[in-house]
Amino acid sequence: MKILYLDCYAGISGDMTVGALLDLGVPLEYLRDELDKLGLPPGSYELSTSRAERQHMPALKFDVAVHDHHTHRHHADIDTMIAASGLADSVKDRARRIFRRLAEAEALVHGVSVAEVHFHEVGAVDSIVDIVGTAICLEYLGVEAVHSGALPLGSGFVETAHGRLPVPAPATAELLKGLPVHGDCGPGERVTPTGAAIVAALAGEFGKQPDMLLEKTGCGAGGKDFPDCSNILRAFLGSSAEKADHTDDVIMVEANIDDSTPEVLGYAMDRLFEEGALDVYFTSIQMKKNRPGVMVSFLCRPEQLDRLARLLLAETSAIGLRYYPAGRIVLGRRIVEQQTEFGLVRFKQVYDSGGELLRRSPEYDDCRRIARERNIPCQEVMAQLQHTGASET
Repeated sequence: MKILYLDCYAGISGDMTVGALLDLGVPLEYLRDELDKLGLPPGSYELSTSRAERQHMPALKFDVAVHDHHTHRHHADIDTMIAASGLADSVKDRARRIFRRLAEAEALVHGVSVAEVHFHEVGAVDSIVDIVGTAICLEYLGVEAVHSGALPLGSGFVETAHGRLPVPAPATAELLKGLPVHGDCGPGERVTPTGAAIVAALAGEFGKQPDMLLEKTGCGAGGKDFPDCSNILRAFLGSSAEKADHTDDVIMVEANIDDSTPEVLGYAMDRLFEEGALDVYFTSIQMKKNRPGVMVSFLCRPEQLDRLARLLLAETSAIGLRYYPAGRIVLGRRIVEQQTEFGLVRFKQVYDSGGELLRRSPEYDDCRRIARERNIPCQEVMAQLQHTGASET
């Protein structure tokens, strides 16, 4: 499994995140080409990078020069734009998840519904670029799991479209709920709303750096110099040190429903996956009064239970649910890139308990992309790549 660890000792922002990921090896031209798929107005922004130092520590500075300073967008506008784009599904899912967390925090702070949230800084072009750009870079690097260190709270005040606000800003503070934070830093805004949303939406585990086979490190520079530490976000990219199968504890959640429409259930499934459920599925069941029904089941980690259970109850007509602990055995897996007749393709490799390679298969998103680009059947692409993969084992 490809792991990204974010060392947020100085804090995190959207541009610091993209800078660190570019420093890990994502080509800037690739990011430009992928962002073009959003369909933002031509000439509304320009991307650039430069080498910088923060207290003698080198890092990559990522900048977005925005030429459209007047367009503000609602959450629905941004979500629709991302969903309708030509980006890979996994990129869309991550970007939409980040914006959803951001919208929920803003809605709570301002006492409005998510649909009514009107983004200012966060809806500007540079923040759209930062959030979608982060998702694009994670996809390019093959990152499957994001871990993060504790986040510094900072102090003082920050000027925003809503006026002068204390640090952390209210939306940032809302996003930081449930995350490890500390006050061991000087004044200034250390975590921006965009940075907090990225961590809140994507990080599955927090704390010290996980055991991993370290491959690369990247450093993204912040825009300010702080006297107490170098204003840099460090990103560590590597693979899980475990090749053998392992066990972990999960929670199985179930709800029987006989009065929700297929559209409602389908949307609930999408939302559960977006918010990090490990698996979601439906089972046809027979309920009382001879009614056909559906059992909605999802698998999650213990720390996700309360949030995902509330989401299910909010998005469906269920008035209750049941849950119970479960154990699972998971084979070791790793994503590798390989040059093929179709170009660079990602393969998922699965290992047994002894670390021996059991099988490998091409990633579906890559197969679908190639099929569309070359106008050939997807199953033909998959068959050819499967043969290529088998010849490499």
